[in-house]
Amino acid sequence: LTIWEVMKQCIFQGAHTDGILPGGLGVSRRAFKINDKLLAGRHCQTADEWIYHIRRNARTFQEVNKWISCFALAVNEQNAAFGRVVTAPTNGAAGVIPAVLMYHVCFSDTFSGEEDIIRFLLTAGEVGSLFKKGATISAAMGGCQAEIGVSSAMAAAALTECLGGSYAQAMMAAEIAMEHHLGMTCDPIGGLVQVPCIERNTMGAIKAITASQIALESDPSKAKVTLDAVIKTMKDTADDMHHKYKETADGGLAVNIPVNIVEC
Repeated sequence: LTIWEVMKQCIFQGAHTDGILPGGLGVSRRAFKINDKLLAGRHCQTADEWIYHIRRNARTFQEVNKWISCFALAVNEQNAAFGRVVTAPTNGAAGVIPAVLMYHVCFSDTFSGEEDIIRFLLTAGEVGSLFKKGATISAAMGGCQAEIGVSSAMAAAALTECLGGSYAQAMMAAEIAMEHHLGMTCDPIGGLVQVPCIERNTMGAIKAITASQIALESDPSKAKVTLDAVIKTMKDTADDMHHKYKETADGGLAVNIPVNIVEC
């Protein structure tokens, strides 16, 4: 519950802070503007008050979708600005799990309070440990599939657990989420955890929710790919991946987007 409190405060602070992120890229914060637009300029003093108004006002698919992006952006903008985040499982991928849990808190009719928060985080942590022991959670070792991919898998399993899915459906959700992140490279522009890293957390959160929805409507006994198989595949892919796509900023977007950053 303490971990969730830090996550919640991080989302709240990120969604209520405007400006340009440090580092020299000139990246503008976007969570603030999304939040301000969705709540029509309403000012909330606490995170709990903010959640109350989100629950009351957001009901269309478009609104919910924007809130999910807002939650994830808020966390990773805080990370890029030296704010306090929960490493879940890494700082660069710290927005996925809080965003999906906040989605559950705000928009799931079955949300049951602290019990769900505990079940969510315990499930996410256990799935994360499977990836850490069977492959890696480090972009330096496995590219971004090891960070955004793993965080998405963790969140997918956790949401499935909290929505009443079986343990087999939870594992299926984790597999689906990782399956569609396989091979993702780590190519931070200017070596900063900003572009494309911040936006990637929104994609990971959306994929986690989609994976959970698919798993809840599926029969895991008929799945063609197991969680164990996708973890092994991720490790094999990481081993085969060229070093320049592993958090070096020597490949991908990092070399194709011109930047002018003065070395310290």
